[in-house]
Parts: sequence; structure tokens; C-alpha cells
Amino acid sequence: MRLFWPAIGLIESLLTLTLIDEITDTRGHSNKECVGQGAANVTCGFFGAMGGCAMIGQSMININSGGRSRLSGITAALLLLVFILFAASYIEMIPLAALVGVMFMVVIGTFEWSSFRIMRKVPKSDAFVIFLVSAVTVATDLAIAVCVGIIVSALVFAWQHAKHIYTESYLDEEGSKVYELHGPLFFGSVKNFLELFDIKNDPKDVIIEFKHSRVADHSAIEAIDTLADKYTKAGKTLHLRHVSADCKELLHKARDLVEINVIEDPKYRVASDELG
Repeated sequence: MRLFWPAIGLIESLLTLTLIDEITDTRGHSNKECVGQGAANVTCGFFGAMGGCAMIGQSMININSGGRSRLSGITAALLLLVFILFAASYIEMIPLAALVGVMFMVVIGTFEWSSFRIMRKVPKSDAFVIFLVSAVTVATDLAIAVCVGIIVSALVFAWQHAKHIYTESYLDEEGSKVYELHGPLFFGSVKNFLELFDIKNDPKDVIIEFKHSRVADHSAIEAIDTLADKYTKAGKTLHLRHVSADCKELLHKARDLVEINVIEDPKYRVASDELG
């Protein structure tokens, strides 16, 4: 899991940046934050120091105390360095119970209490991810919780978008059956995609219009090849039209595995006369 800690730290920094931007009504520079944090952590490695990232708790305390400029962050870093180098013996005198109380106040101040009010208004999948990440954080640590949350959210996203694929069919002037495909074609939607076509009752020539769709991965290519094979066995021909450039690249890479007729889009050239 240590391999994921730099990524987890970067995610926490970006989440902190987003939260601070909402509170202060400003706009931070996420690219500069990523580069700065990466350079600082690499530098720490050369000196045997421990890498770090932006912390939501400390940032909230800083904002609530009136800090708005870079000087506030620099001051906090310098004072922390002074405490470690010269005041470590005095810090050890602070009772542990007092530090626990401080951490409780930090938790109370940083927790998004409004989440309970909107829990019934957000999608059930989002509510499930919130509870899951919170439970995993308490049971293990934040790094594992963030990884679990990202994986579950990605699976939910794929499942939801798998339902957003459909076709509009019609006969063109040449008598070919045209299926106008809508929605992304990827590993999650290939099953629904294969059920959209009436191979038995379609005419001899069938065209799939990809003007409103995109082919995302190799699973989609295999699904198209499977469909083409079914039409071939039925004595019919399947064509693809208005295929995107990235889809053509996938088809080119899989040319030994797939045999599909692609209708090339016409390339128009505009001629203009310059009047002197």
C-alpha cells in the first residue's frame, strides 16, 4: 500500500485545494500544487525526511484563523520547524488528553455535517460510497479508503453508463438498414449493444452509424467483431460509418483479430479564389 501513498497524498492535496477554494471563493492552481508537492517530496527523499501533503485539518484551522495568503502557510511551516528543533522538550510536556481534545475539535470543525441532511437527496450509489469510505477509513486508514472509494465509484459509473446506449433505426435511400448508435460503447455496455440488433429480420446490407457514439476499449472492438460475425453467418454485410479516429486506430491495431467493413468518410476540400 505504500506505493499508493504519493497518489493518496496528491488526491488529498487536491481535495483540500477544492475545499479551500469553496470557502474563500478563490481559484487555486492545481497544476502548480502538484508540481510543488512532488518537488518538495523528492527533495525530502535526498535528506531522509518524511514526505507530506496538504492536510485538511491544518488548512481549515489556518483559514478559520484568518490566513489567506502564502505567508500564512510559510509561517506555519517555519514555526513547526522551530518547535521540532528547539522546543521538542516543551511539547512533550503537553498532556496527551489535551492533544486528543484538540484533535476532536479539528474533526468537529472539518466534518461535513451537511452530508446527513442531503443523504436522502443524493443518489443511493453516492450515499453508499460515502458510508463505505468512512467505514474503511475507521477500520484501516485513509489510503486504503480512498482506493476503495475510487474503485467502487468507477464501477458504479461504468454500470450507470452501460444503460445509456440505444439505437434509432431506419432504411436509407439505397435500402440499407441504418442503426444510429447513441451512447458510449465500452466493456460495460457491450451486452446491451449486442441486444440492439435484429439480425434475423434485417436486410442484406446493414450500417451502424457512430456519429453519436464512441468506441472506448478493446472489449467494444470484440463486440463489434462478434456482431459482424453473426451478420456474416446470416449471409449479410455489416458496415461502420462515421467511426472516430481513435476507433479506427483500435481497429487498425486489431486488424488480425477483426474483419469489419468501415465506410470511409468523404474528405471535402474547399477551393477559394483570391481577388487582387
